Amino acid sequence: MTNDDVAREILRAHSYVVLATVNAEGAPWASPVWFAMEESPELYWVSRPNARHSQNIEARPQIAMVVFDSTAAPGVRQAVYLTAIARQVTDPVEIEHGIAVFSRKSVREGAGAFGVNEITSPAELRLYRASVQECWILDPDVDVRISVPLNG
Repeated sequence: MTNDDVAREILRAHSYVVLATVNAEGAPWASPVWFAMEESPELYWVSRPNARHSQNIEARPQIAMVVFDSTAAPGVRQAVYLTAIARQVTDPVEIEHGIAVFSRKSVREGAGAFGVNEITSPAELRLYRASVQECWILDPDVDVRISVPLNG
């Protein structure tokens, strides 16, 4: 199994990503969000625009993320670390694509379908996308990160 395969398997197997954002003044904030991803290195989630992480993304779109199994025993660990550019999705074509990606995973996991009407005005939620810039996993033998290309 390649490092890319390991990263993709972790991303497929888990539903929450921890977003690390920073506000305009430089104060950090971490938030777990439920996400969906297809083959391209883009993660989608829905959030309220007034949530702290959404406000931070508006001020500073550069974010870091981590996906991991929080139930793994000590020493049996693997994670995917990502840097990305995040933003609220506003283009109608991109909204259609992104909510379809999100909805497919939501339906698969028993949470029901999401439609455009649930993420556009007057609804409270909006669709967000993180375009992955860099990706790493943990080396299985040493506690260091290995760069992974994560090509689409």
